[in-house]
Amino acid sequence: MPNRRNFIGAALAATAISLVGFGAAAADKAPFTAKSFAAAQAAGDSILVDISAPWCPTCRAQRPILDNLEKEQKYKNLKVFEVDFDSQKDVVRSLKASRQSTLITFKGETETGRSVGDTDAGSIAELLDKAL
Repeated sequence: MPNRRNFIGAALAATAISLVGFGAAAADKAPFTAKSFAAAQAAGDSILVDISAPWCPTCRAQRPILDNLEKEQKYKNLKVFEVDFDSQKDVVRSLKASRQSTLITFKGETETGRSVGDTDAGSIAELLDKAL
């Protein structure tokens, strides 16, 4: 006969299994380097370049949205490159970004979309979809 302890144990086990499976679908996230970005482009990968700054309130608002979207199964092959707006000015200039909170998507070497200052989960998801 099931008891409360068995029920709680089963619920925790199911949660752990679902979280493990959920994490397996996460996008591949890394700091931006010219070499890794060029390799992803040459391979024809789906790419998101996230240009942010730690002091930026809009970037802080984007972070949980991006984190949740990147965990979705359909974005499991998305390569996410994080660019620090303050310390990687050469990269920011090369991507023709004028502000932090800039999101740029690519499919291989082709830019497929760009947004600046967007904190709407739906439109950010639409942007990511353009890279697939």
